[in-house]
Amino acid sequence: MTEAAAELPPAPKEAREVFGERFAEAVRYGELLADAGVTRGLIGPREVPRLWERHLLNCAVLSEVVPEGVSVCDVGSGAGLPGIPLALVRPDLKITLLEPLLRRTNFLQEVVELLGLDHVTVVRGRAEEVMGKLPQVHVVTARAVAPLDRLAGWGVPLLRPYGQMLALKGDTAEEELKSARAALSKLGVVETSVVHVGEGVVDPLSTVVRVEVGESPGGVRFAAKRAKAARPSRASRGRRR
Repeated sequence: MTEAAAELPPAPKEAREVFGERFAEAVRYGELLADAGVTRGLIGPREVPRLWERHLLNCAVLSEVVPEGVSVCDVGSGAGLPGIPLALVRPDLKITLLEPLLRRTNFLQEVVELLGLDHVTVVRGRAEEVMGKLPQVHVVTARAVAPLDRLAGWGVPLLRPYGQMLALKGDTAEEELKSARAALSKLGVVETSVVHVGEGVVDPLSTVVRVEVGESPGGVRFAAKRAKAARPSRASRGRRR
C-alpha cells in the first residue's frame, strides 16, 4: 500500500445506502483510485482523504437525473469520474467511457474488468474524433473537463435528438451557463437548467448543469459532418458491388 492509499478513510454510511449491492465494488474502486490512481497521476494525493465525499458520492448522485435504461457517454472520463460511480449504481445504463489518453484508458479498462462492469465500454479518443463513429447517445456526462461552452462543443454533437448533457459543475455553474447561452443555441440546445442532487448524501449538494437539445444536436454544421461521416466512401461502395 502506498502512503497516499493509507490516507483513504473508511466508507461513510451514506456510501452503503447509495451503492447498495455494489458497495464492495465501490470500496474496491476507491482503493484503486487511492493507490494506482495516485501513482499513475490520475488524481492528486491530496484528494485521497476526501475521495468518498468529493468524488465517489458526488458523482454517484448524478444518477438522480439520468433516465432509466438509456445510453450514456462520459466525455473526458479521466479516472472514471463520474462514469464508474454512475455505472455501479445504475446497471440499467449502457455506458461508454471516452478518454483520449492511453494511460487513463488502460486504468479504466482494468477497473471495468476487475469490477465486472459488463455494461461499460472504454473507448480511447477525443469527442470530436469519434463523432459519426460511435452511436449517438441519450445522455452525455462530464465532470471538470472544460468551461461549459467548450464542453458543449465536444459533448452535444454526440447526443441523439432530444438528448441531454449533464455536466457536474461547481459554484460558477450559473455564471458559466449565462456566458455560454449563445454558443449553446448554435449547438441546437433548446433548454438549460441548473439542478442540485444528493440531498441527504453529500454536503454541499452536487451541482449539475443540464443542457437539452432539440432535433439537431450540435447544430447544422455538426449535422452535415455526421451525415458525411455516415456515408460510405467510394472505395467501400465499390467493394460492395
